[in-house]
Amino acid sequence: MTTRTAGSRRRPVKVRPEIGSLPGSVSTQMSVGIRGDLERLYREQGDRLWRAVFLYSGDREIAGDAVAEAFAQALRRGEAIRSVDRWVWAVAFRVAAGLLKERRRVVPLPQSGSYEPTAEMAEVTEALRKLPPKQRGAIVLRYYADCSLKETAAILDSTAAAVGVHLTRARRRLRTLLEESE
Repeated sequence: MTTRTAGSRRRPVKVRPEIGSLPGSVSTQMSVGIRGDLERLYREQGDRLWRAVFLYSGDREIAGDAVAEAFAQALRRGEAIRSVDRWVWAVAFRVAAGLLKERRRVVPLPQSGSYEPTAEMAEVTEALRKLPPKQRGAIVLRYYADCSLKETAAILDSTAAAVGVHLTRARRRLRTLLEESE
């Protein structure tokens, strides 16, 4: 479709898609491939990702928000993402880290809930919370989420060598913290 302008030149007219054809703010022209990859990732690893981010953050709300935001950002980026799995995991952890920084500035309210971890799990979780974020992330991704050293490095936006150092220091610190609590 074209239209005439004052100079008698023809320019293409942009046709807007109908509002009903847009699910939310996601364009219908997005490749089915990226959507399929995201749906597969959510079905296959969504729970595992949420649990890993929960273990990292220690907060259900942060875990849920971080995972949801990671998938939302992936939908917005579309085909620009090379490795969807790795990208979503990395974004979820980055969002969780950002939310944790925000939360430190706010006085936490006591939470009431029915979730009662075992004494051992509570001890380990408390020890994990005392680790620096990079060490905590390395431990959770490597041992809980079962990511390889290379995957862990990619998610944490680091190198495999640095992750190895974080893991060594984190294990040493966890051992000390857990021995002190006995």
